[in-house]
Amino acid sequence: MEKARPLWDNSFQFVFACISYAVGLGNVWRFPYLCQMYGGGGFLVPYLIMLIVEGMPLLYLELAVGQRMRQGSIGAWKAISPYLCGVGIASVVVSFFLSMYYNVINAWAFWYLFHSFQDPLPWATCPLNINHTNYLEECEKASSTQYFWYRKTLNISPSIEENGSIQWEQAVCLILAWLMVYLCILRGTESTGKVVYVTASLPYVVLIIYLIRGLTLHGAANGLMYMFTPKGKLAMSMLALQLEQLANPKTWINAATQIFFSLGLGFGSLIAFASYNKPDNNCERHAIIVSLINSSTSIFASIVTFSIYGFKATYNYENCISKVILLLTNVFELEEGSLTAANLEDMKSYLASAHPSEYTELFPQIRNCSLEAELNTAVQGTGLAFIVYSEAIKNMEVSQLYSVLYFTMLLTLGIGSMLGNTAAILTPLTDSEFLSTHLPKEVIAGGVCFVNCIIGLVFTLEAGSYWFDIFNDYAATLSLLLIVLVETIAVCYVYGLRRFGEDLHVMTGHKPSWYWKIMWAFVSPVLIVSLFIFYITDYISSGTLRYQAWDATEGQLVTKDYPSGALAVIGLLVAASTMCIPLAALVTLIMNRTKRGNALTAA
Repeated sequence: MEKARPLWDNSFQFVFACISYAVGLGNVWRFPYLCQMYGGGGFLVPYLIMLIVEGMPLLYLELAVGQRMRQGSIGAWKAISPYLCGVGIASVVVSFFLSMYYNVINAWAFWYLFHSFQDPLPWATCPLNINHTNYLEECEKASSTQYFWYRKTLNISPSIEENGSIQWEQAVCLILAWLMVYLCILRGTESTGKVVYVTASLPYVVLIIYLIRGLTLHGAANGLMYMFTPKGKLAMSMLALQLEQLANPKTWINAATQIFFSLGLGFGSLIAFASYNKPDNNCERHAIIVSLINSSTSIFASIVTFSIYGFKATYNYENCISKVILLLTNVFELEEGSLTAANLEDMKSYLASAHPSEYTELFPQIRNCSLEAELNTAVQGTGLAFIVYSEAIKNMEVSQLYSVLYFTMLLTLGIGSMLGNTAAILTPLTDSEFLSTHLPKEVIAGGVCFVNCIIGLVFTLEAGSYWFDIFNDYAATLSLLLIVLVETIAVCYVYGLRRFGEDLHVMTGHKPSWYWKIMWAFVSPVLIVSLFIFYITDYISSGTLRYQAWDATEGQLVTKDYPSGALAVIGLLVAASTMCIPLAALVTLIMNRTKRGNALTAA
């Protein structure tokens, strides 16, 4: 008899849950970076193609498996074949790694949100030194926003080898973030189903507000133009740019990678969510809806981001010009108003020829102001979320309001993703008869949150940001590719594509079209193998793995080699999840042979 299972109240709740999980920080800080690197026009074509041949089919497959098997990732793949239980275990391990570090982003969002109520914003200006005679040297060499992030928020150490102590302000924010996650998942779908309406819809409200504000900011057009022009190639025609990017293999690789990870494939979260569906839910329609909304959000968020980015770059450029004009006017006693942005270069040439000695002496103080140089600083991840945005916000009118809105949006995006991450861990645990009969689900959820929170304190150390980057870069990439590859092979060639099609006929009312079958059986596996080979060769060709460390004396990031201890952790992270698949199959094989041997002995 099938075990009684809680269900979503309706299909809208399920769609909201998937959107809340899939539409996350990657849409806000990864996709805009890729658009800027490869040009929006040139990048969107491969991105949309990859959505059709990779994103939609794999999302549909995971939703269908979860809905058909009505279990978490471990149970679902074990039901297809006992030898595949390692696929589900690998998904749980990856989701556990992700939950360990991902909620730290929410802790940082809380930290910035609390400071957003100050007037002026604490990252608006550099603090004074002990003597109150000048600004702190580290802040002057960097910027006020970089100083607040690296020194006040992270209190970052010079290298990963200097772990330092726990930053208790960040630790308290992390505990608060985990407490919020726990309250959201306390009663399973009963509580999560209510929360997803907020976490899925609130970011769009904030993005719309930012779009209206962003498009009215001075310099927004510069940012939007740059969004569609690859880095460093403003002089080329738009058609030539797009053709060049379409011929670039890395454009396609990054487009496929962005689709793959932004939808959250392989983590087990989508399987967990779909397992709470009614058996006759139309998962095909929902896969298409979630895929389209996720990709549309990425494009929408990019327009918002680059309007803000253009404002920041234009503001810094014009501020640079003003400082140069003021410097030249004062030193050479020029008539006020005679030197403008339009004639600045001509006047610099004239002054260099008319007053060569004075100009040569002054030259080191004259900054080379360039709008393209300001725009040509492609950043992603925490650099975009906590430095670039905060620098733009501090120069806006009513900056406190926009800061509160922005970091509230980051928090809701992060919490929404955490609901999916924890569901991927909790659903297989609550499916376990042993655990569910001995412990209530509130205790299981509390245990998972507590363990993650305690381990997550590592990321609040002075070197915590470096460990965060290791987990972010290496904990999931190769593992997820392997997991999803095995998933597609398992469904098509172990469970059987014909049998799977009959299951879909029962669930959706019709059999899958030739498009879905071709994508599942051939195209998607080939793409995943290609991505896997690319990442392996990229790791090998890159040689020694490196990271970006903060140099306080220079006020900038410097590149360093990872020490042997960090390399060992990277190896363990990759092996811990990928080895689950073959090891679980091997254990199952040994157990089956042992049972057969015992049965023959008894006979």
